Amino acid sequence: MPKLTKIYTRHGDQGQTSLGGGQRVPKDSLRVQVYGTVDELNSLLGVAVASGLCDRLNQVLPVIQNELFHLGSDLCFLEADKIKYAIPQIETRHVEALEALIDEMTAVIGPLENFILPGGSIGSAHLHVARTVCRRAERETTTLARQESIGPYVLKYLNRLSDALFVMARYENHQKGVPEPLWNTLA
Repeated sequence: MPKLTKIYTRHGDQGQTSLGGGQRVPKDSLRVQVYGTVDELNSLLGVAVASGLCDRLNQVLPVIQNELFHLGSDLCFLEADKIKYAIPQIETRHVEALEALIDEMTAVIGPLENFILPGGSIGSAHLHVARTVCRRAERETTTLARQESIGPYVLKYLNRLSDALFVMARYENHQKGVPEPLWNTLA
């Protein structure tokens, strides 16, 4: 577990940062942008939890937030360095857990019968924003994967998580008794 005795180091003052393996890269490198977007997503999940979600979501979201730290460590280390360092990584079990969560919540809320607008309850709205940031992380990661090797489950996890966040937003509205705002195709 890292121990931070000092928050500022001045090492990034010239626009560079270090990857997990110590390589210096520009702060705007694609890899840094990707794990920065994952960090943004994690923060948005914190906002969603702080907004007062239903009990089930309050149980699962801290687990997912921890998994996003795994994802961040998976992304901030080059594949060659993962052999040298024992770091948490995203594995197939994480993807499967998201699939089980989606199935569990869909059994409660039922299938989607119409396109919905993001919103409803405040918690649902926060989850929809998190979903869109997750999709951005997935797009950026797809670009990164064309240029560099990444963990084999990173993209699968982000894809399932964005689906899970959509279902969680619907679930939150259902649990709070708030109707889903429907897309009016005639407007």
